Amino acid sequence: MNDRTSTPHFLLVHGAWHGSWCWRELQDLLTQRGRTSHTVDLPSVVPEGADGKLPGLLDDARVVREAIDKVDAPLVVVGHSYGGAPVTQAAVGAAHVSHLVYVSGFALDVGESLMTCFGGEQPDLATVEGVIPVRENPEATLYNDVPDDKRTAALARLLPQSALSFAEPVSRAAWKTLPSSYVLCDDDQSLPPAYQEPFAQRTDATYHLPSGHTPLLSMPDKLADLLEEIAPTSPRTTSPRES
Repeated sequence: MNDRTSTPHFLLVHGAWHGSWCWRELQDLLTQRGRTSHTVDLPSVVPEGADGKLPGLLDDARVVREAIDKVDAPLVVVGHSYGGAPVTQAAVGAAHVSHLVYVSGFALDVGESLMTCFGGEQPDLATVEGVIPVRENPEATLYNDVPDDKRTAALARLLPQSALSFAEPVSRAAWKTLPSSYVLCDDDQSLPPAYQEPFAQRTDATYHLPSGHTPLLSMPDKLADLLEEIAPTSPRTTSPRES
């Protein structure tokens, strides 16, 4: 039985081209503060040379939901960047998820994909194969404010992202029924604030960090502060939002 009065855990869901490794410093800080966190590795991040039909957003959402269901405690699910999309799909109907947090994340609506949410055309999913390479100039777009040593280490670990993960739309939207917050990154060179704002408006509260796209690497202490503010050790009783 879930203990609804216990301190919420965090489930941290990484973005495109990354893996659970990118959360390590934030996890260490949360552990020092007495908080428990969990991570996943999304199957849409694939090895170099992968081709053909590869795992997509719905495969990622299944992995996220499996991770949600394994945690026997109130749970705050945090999606960074692309990771917000599978979180949006996966958290619907998860009784012990108490809050969603999008960190410069894609809080998609039903029928939207990363390819269509800013006005692009929806491709025929049966024809979508292969990968999306790591985006151009990632040291500036992803890591503009990350210290040099951490930037170099992160760049060495980036992997291709399946094209299907960007093409598949979500069929349900957890932010419509669950309390949610948005961490808007004010110096984001990958998803600039003007592109984050429509997603932030879909959530219940917006917080700001003076960071680039990846505050989990550039200012993990400040991100930990925000997560603790959003999910305090004595959780507030919050009724689900009306859809």
